[in-house]
Amino acid sequence: MRRSPADTARSVRTISRRALMLGGAQLGLAGALAARMRYLQVDEADKYRLLADENRINIRLLPPPRGLIYDRRGVLLAGNEQNYRIVIVREDAGDVEAAVARLATLVRLDPDKTEQALREVKRSSPFVPVTIADRVSWEEVSRVAVNAPTLPGIVPEVGQSRIYPLGEDFAHVVGYVGPVSDYDLQRLDDKDPLLQIPRFQVGKYGVERRLERALRGSAGTRQIEVNALGRVMRELDRKEGVPGKNVQLSVDQALQNFVQARLALDEESASAVVMDVETGDLLAVGSSPSFDPNKFVHGISSNDYNALLENPYRPLANKAVQGTYPPGSTFKMVVALAGLAEGVIVPDEKITCTGYIEASGRRFHCWRRGGHGKVDLVKSLRESCDVYYYEIAQRVGIEKISAMARKLGLGQKHDLPLSGVARGLAPTKAWKREHRDADWLIGDTINAGIGQGYVLASPLQLAVMTARIATGRAVSPRLVRSLDAVEVAAPEAPPLDIDPEHLAVVRRGMYEVVYGRRATAGRSKIADEDKRLAGKTGTSQVRNITAAERAAGVTRNEDLPWERRDHALFVSYAPYDAPRYAVTVVAEHGGGGSTAAAPIARDIMLFALYGKLPPLTAYPSSQRRQIRERFSQLELRAPVAPTQGRGRA
Repeated sequence: MRRSPADTARSVRTISRRALMLGGAQLGLAGALAARMRYLQVDEADKYRLLADENRINIRLLPPPRGLIYDRRGVLLAGNEQNYRIVIVREDAGDVEAAVARLATLVRLDPDKTEQALREVKRSSPFVPVTIADRVSWEEVSRVAVNAPTLPGIVPEVGQSRIYPLGEDFAHVVGYVGPVSDYDLQRLDDKDPLLQIPRFQVGKYGVERRLERALRGSAGTRQIEVNALGRVMRELDRKEGVPGKNVQLSVDQALQNFVQARLALDEESASAVVMDVETGDLLAVGSSPSFDPNKFVHGISSNDYNALLENPYRPLANKAVQGTYPPGSTFKMVVALAGLAEGVIVPDEKITCTGYIEASGRRFHCWRRGGHGKVDLVKSLRESCDVYYYEIAQRVGIEKISAMARKLGLGQKHDLPLSGVARGLAPTKAWKREHRDADWLIGDTINAGIGQGYVLASPLQLAVMTARIATGRAVSPRLVRSLDAVEVAAPEAPPLDIDPEHLAVVRRGMYEVVYGRRATAGRSKIADEDKRLAGKTGTSQVRNITAAERAAGVTRNEDLPWERRDHALFVSYAPYDAPRYAVTVVAEHGGGGSTAAAPIARDIMLFALYGKLPPLTAYPSSQRRQIRERFSQLELRAPVAPTQGRGRA
């Protein structure tokens, strides 16, 4: 069939339109290819010419500056110092052992650390730089740089390393960093690529560990061009990381230094806590003996570490928060408040102390062999009568005693960024059934009445207890004041559900402990009437005294081996009329609380109140010569100026 002229014309138009569309598409594709070829051959010519000559582009992580740690006045506690190091990249080095052997002809290498680095090279990704030599001199860096063509994959770098300018003073609080390990990778459960960098420093202890993520910051990147020999030709691009957050702690450098020096002066092993009773700020957390955290930064030697581990006085432990001890007579305020709250005792009721009581066929002795006679609540605290509290404990029962202990901050783990914060123990009948598979006995309650038996508390918890008694509020401890200048709010401190009149009579008893007639801590009074001290001595036994020994005469602490002597404790607050600070001291195996712990606590309290070494007029006149001699023996650090606000170290 012949097509009509109209159909023919319509077909021609359709074919022409399709041909035009196809031609346009082909022309567009050709244009795009031409533009891409121009971009690759003209705009990116230098880049691809280098690649054609076997050059490569590498991207490497840039560790950010670690956040700084300051005290409450802005004194630097943990900073960063610049150091030179030499790294090796397996992907660029080729024969790693040969490259290291060539490096050893230019730089002095430690054989042990070199062997460790070679192991790290083998297990790390081939493009990850591994530090082969750290803290090298500028002269050594120069020799490596000059010989770079013969050292493929080996690059000198400038890095930062942690430094603790105040050494031992803050070792237990600030802690320390160290090279990242497999254990750290498992513990942190963190996908941060920084942790894959061998010998990258992470927090191992104390605030450094507990605030690791905030202090670490975020990685930056560095794009570099290397040639076929692995030599860095130039830096193409750099994106700096986000620095770690600066942390300001509540502790005071001068007070902490005094605490450490004062503890070390008289005791082999002791701890102390100073707490602001209004805010809960921890002003000092002392533990003696201490250690130098700087030794851990680059990996402590086996000899140094073993010396710390084998020291019987446990310098690595923060005894102020990790150590738990029978609180001894410092627990008597808890028992007194429990008895008053339950109405089983009134302040002026007198109980007769003959030197012991009998219960369940056993004698429980008072520390004064002949007894204290008739004793009311204030006298029971002033002279620390045990029989009084044996009786009260039986009347009130262990459940109510433990409930009061927890209300005052004992038997609970306080939320602080410190390692190993102890929970202590305020035991109950259920606890003994669960943990000892035994029933609670009347003897257990009697022992708990004087802070012995199963009761355990840390110096930190005793400081919280003292602050709560002093203020009548549920004060909680705080260590971090701010993160990157943003204040961390102090924990709320609502009123305690304790009758103010009951607290008042207990406070009066604590005042009498220092200033009353026959006071157990009478030699530790403060002469300045505006700064008078209230406190309670404590002595906790670490051994059983047999009936035979008691009949023959109890062996004096000084005649016993150190590890068998009693612990000495003292809890206190001041001023009595307007409390500002709580101070607790525990001298491990120090003997009596009145002779070993109370004098230390008084000195620390006076330093806190005066803000400096106290004047001799703050002490009774009969003691001033002795105090002058004691202060002359203290090894105190010269005043340290604040550095916060001057930028990163």
